[in-house]
Amino acid sequence: MDAVWVCAILLSMIKNENMGNHARLTPSRVEIDAAALAGNVRRLKAHIGHQVGLMAVVKAKAYGHGAATVSRIALRNGADCLAVANMAEAIELRAAGITAPILTLSHIPAFAIPQAIQQDIRVSLFDVGLARQYEAAAGAVSGRLKIHIKIDSGMGRLGLLPAEIPSLLRCLQSTRRLETEGIYTHFARADEDPAYTAKQLTAFNTALASMQAGGFRFRYIHAANSAAVIASRDSYFNLVRPGLLLYGLQPTRQLRLAGLRPAMSWKTTVAQVKTLPAGATVGYGGWRTRRQETIAILPVGYANGLRRSPPTWREVLIRGKRAPLIGQVSMEKTTVSVSHIADARAGDEAVLMGRQGGEEISADEIADWLGTVNYEIVTALAPRVPRV
Repeated sequence: MDAVWVCAILLSMIKNENMGNHARLTPSRVEIDAAALAGNVRRLKAHIGHQVGLMAVVKAKAYGHGAATVSRIALRNGADCLAVANMAEAIELRAAGITAPILTLSHIPAFAIPQAIQQDIRVSLFDVGLARQYEAAAGAVSGRLKIHIKIDSGMGRLGLLPAEIPSLLRCLQSTRRLETEGIYTHFARADEDPAYTAKQLTAFNTALASMQAGGFRFRYIHAANSAAVIASRDSYFNLVRPGLLLYGLQPTRQLRLAGLRPAMSWKTTVAQVKTLPAGATVGYGGWRTRRQETIAILPVGYANGLRRSPPTWREVLIRGKRAPLIGQVSMEKTTVSVSHIADARAGDEAVLMGRQGGEEISADEIADWLGTVNYEIVTALAPRVPRV
């Protein structure tokens, strides 16, 4: 165990010990429902069947939910392995004591290969030149590197094009340090275009057959993302790779898996309630009240992930009622109208995303407000907001 590894473990321990105090001192918090996460993983496992493995995608701090926490819950409830974006994310999980197989989905530079070998981290291979670099890097430490070959079946991003497969076959047949553990592809439009997904699946199957004809056998074959888990059972192979569904979010309003619950809520505390006369200014930019207005000031702003422009969050929940944002969102403060909430008080809980009473503001609704997707809503909440 090298010094970098020891330091990472110690820093993780210190961070976890201090998190409770930090959360209490911060008025805004993201609450993660562990029971919802566990139930979502079990629901996914029941849907795909126990003969198919489940790779939980926990990149981008598990879509903003907390990578180590989500990984532990997923593995305890049926996940077999994990996927992250890069080596930094993989090392964070190893430092947290997670020993399950981890695959990096993005580019890993050759200088990081010795560390990948040391910590048993799988990497994606999508280029013949990269295969030669990885072989040399593994040879320098007399190690073997586990790789998953990524096929570009029509996504048009990272991946080996079908025409490049013969070159890769020749390259891999001459290597001694690369262990071809898996092969996979990624769908571009599984949430909206079954015909295009079928076309990609055909291309991937052709590439897989070519690799197998060249003498390669794979422990893991995977293609299905969250949308394909719902829409394309033919794409399961022996491992699926859901991300969004783990967190209780749906690919689209039409493409849904029943029985999931959103795991993330975002809350803050009302700092002050005051009544302003007509024509009073609120915040930056000179926004003015049109009539006497009772407002609540929330200690949260764009530094926490509450988008300022264009456009922004429309409403929050206070005492189970919707309170519209007024004026501009500041770095640390936001103002909402509570003229219709007569009992609003400083100290009240304000829900920016989640449920309060009989009302709910979902990631999907917020995505509609902002003209984006639910993925961006949960991943864009700032890391400085504690997850509890």
